[in-house]
Amino acid sequence: MNKMKRAAKGTLPVYIALGFASLVSIFPFYWMFVMATQPSAAYNSIPPTLLPGDQLVENFMKVLDTIPFFQAMWNTIVLCSTVTLAVLLISSLAGFAFAKFQFPGKNFFFILILLTMVIPPQLGLIPQFYLVSQLGWLDTLLGAGVLFLLNPLGIFLMRQYISESVPDELMEAAKLDGCSNFRIYRSIVLPIIKPAFATLGIIVFTLVWGEFLWQFTVLRDPASYTLQVALASLNNAFRVDFGMLLSGVFWATVPLILIFLIFNKWFISSITEGSIK
Repeated sequence: MNKMKRAAKGTLPVYIALGFASLVSIFPFYWMFVMATQPSAAYNSIPPTLLPGDQLVENFMKVLDTIPFFQAMWNTIVLCSTVTLAVLLISSLAGFAFAKFQFPGKNFFFILILLTMVIPPQLGLIPQFYLVSQLGWLDTLLGAGVLFLLNPLGIFLMRQYISESVPDELMEAAKLDGCSNFRIYRSIVLPIIKPAFATLGIIVFTLVWGEFLWQFTVLRDPASYTLQVALASLNNAFRVDFGMLLSGVFWATVPLILIFLIFNKWFISSITEGSIK
């Protein structure tokens, strides 16, 4: 009993620190919600306003009157979902090949893919824009998402996860039963790497959802705007309505929270499995 009491006393500071860190992490989102319910003048009030107001609906109606918010959200959901599914397929297939097969130049190509992670994406902005324009993909979601299909981090993550989670003996047994490589991938590898799928899916979905520079470059037609580009148009050169702006940002953040909550279990499972291994 004494040992249990000492253990409880030892973990109490840890829980207090974690609770404080959680509050600090949540506060920016809470403050954004508060500002979304206040008039624009409350943004510069001293002392700052910390309690929600009554203008959440009014501010959001201003957003709807200024930009095609729901059209932009639909475009963003389609773009992020399509890119995420494509990245999961490409990364898992590439990771499977790098983890379980031997072929000439395997290590060279893998290192080459990883080296692309250190290149700032801004360096390729002009040639990429020229290529997309020549292909006729300007003002299309295909042009906005094509650059994200090859994800070096996803390939690295899948390679490491498949290497540690899929036994070679299991693959050899499947080959003895006459399974092709794609059948092994579909029937054995995919069920095992579901936690890694959830982790990578959240990372890619969030990355594409928050991307602004490339989408702002290739999307010029308001009908093709994503949320990030549409919200940027809320800024006025002479006057910024912070209540309206933060209301749009708040509602644009809600789908990300829902995605994380849906796949939270698999995300945590992937982290804990990696720590055990």
